[in-house]
Amino acid sequence: MATTAEAGVSSAAPGTPAPPSVWLKLTHGFGASAFGIKNNGFDYFLLLFYGTVVGLEPGLVGLAILIALVFDAFSDPLVGYWSDNLRSRWGRRHPFMYAAALPVGLSYFLLWNPPDLSQMGLFLYLVVLAVLIRTFITFYETPSTSLLPELSHDYDERTSLQSYRIFFGWVGGNMMSILMFGLILTGPLGLRDRAGFETYGIIAGVILFAAILISALGTHHRIPTFSVPEKRTERFSVKLIFGEIFQILNERSFLALFAATILFSVATGLNASLAFIMLNHFWGFSEGQIFIWTTLVFASAGLAFLVGPIAGKRWGKKRATVILGVLAFTVQPAPYLLRLAGMMPENGDPLLFPLMLTISTIDLAFIIAVQMVSYSMIADLVEANQLKTGRRNEGVYYAAITFTRKCTQGLGVLAAGLILSAVAFPDAPAPGSVPEDTLWSLGALYAPALLVIYLAALFCVSRYKIDKAQHEANLAKLSGAAPSKQSD
Repeated sequence: MATTAEAGVSSAAPGTPAPPSVWLKLTHGFGASAFGIKNNGFDYFLLLFYGTVVGLEPGLVGLAILIALVFDAFSDPLVGYWSDNLRSRWGRRHPFMYAAALPVGLSYFLLWNPPDLSQMGLFLYLVVLAVLIRTFITFYETPSTSLLPELSHDYDERTSLQSYRIFFGWVGGNMMSILMFGLILTGPLGLRDRAGFETYGIIAGVILFAAILISALGTHHRIPTFSVPEKRTERFSVKLIFGEIFQILNERSFLALFAATILFSVATGLNASLAFIMLNHFWGFSEGQIFIWTTLVFASAGLAFLVGPIAGKRWGKKRATVILGVLAFTVQPAPYLLRLAGMMPENGDPLLFPLMLTISTIDLAFIIAVQMVSYSMIADLVEANQLKTGRRNEGVYYAAITFTRKCTQGLGVLAAGLILSAVAFPDAPAPGSVPEDTLWSLGALYAPALLVIYLAALFCVSRYKIDKAQHEANLAKLSGAAPSKQSD
């Protein structure tokens, strides 16, 4: 494989970009709401809609998502590689972003407006739409996140840019949950209102289209500052493409982040799958209290938006991730462990809800801050890889992380199902009807499982090697190369 000198790193090295403005951060970050809305719909509403409203066998819904994940395994790295090597007057990334806007919005609308079909017809419809949506969102999300390392080379500024994306990702997804539970599904049919889901599809589809287009337009003026890939003389082949992808990803610090992201995603899936069960049955909160609980995610995201960049700048990214993670991931299971030990207020006690609400809001802020700081570490791998290969491969790195975020939450859902089966949790129980022994067993499995998975993720993060000094040294080694500007 070519060395830095042989590959001609000078033609791939961009000049030092101007500091990103607040407007640039807002538009680039706002685009992440598209991924947040899509994930929120798939995580919380898809099984509910197709399994209980439309009438598709729930097992077939899961199979459809599994098939879509198989397509993701191939499409994600290929889109990342393609966007790394595309030469066009609109740069490497923006053609994908513009091309994805309408297909993402339209396919997401169609997902929630299926025709009346047989079981097999509905299954095939869901498979096709799930594959299309996840592929189209990859055509946007991977190139869009891959812009971050070129919007700023500054170690701390990259954390700030990533914070905007994580903030809008959480806010966008949670906004749709609030809209669904607080407005759209409040009629007599409640969660069984098919027309409500169809309305959701229209609103979400429009927002997805707008978010992608605004993000692409808001970053368009920076295209002349982005690097241009060299013209490749060798013929592209499957062997060449995947050989380069594996070479790019065979980096110790990346593998540490990759493993950590998988574990974080598993924990997220486990937590999301059991969230409403734990709130409703373990803690005995009403639907109104759960709605308030959901709205305060906005407060958590806002607090994390302040904490994440400050912690990253003060302690460095790896140390900040570990410190914030230890705080977040020990606090989250603590109320459950205290309840098991008989040291929490009983259900119905007026102190319980405000106490748990305060703990959750602060703890979720730390969790979101961990994501802000840890995901920004990916950007610093780009220059390290460039020194080895002579190429900037942001797309491949971010495609790998995007894939783990999309697929490994399924493992969390699987873990949640295994826990419910292990404790013999009843089907569709009424509030207050679950036996105390079952709830105790549920808490005894849920809290330690979360703690172990999260701490394993933090251990993986500790294996990451690129700090601020190493990053600046990498930039210094590349600075002797003449920058290549995008030309018409």
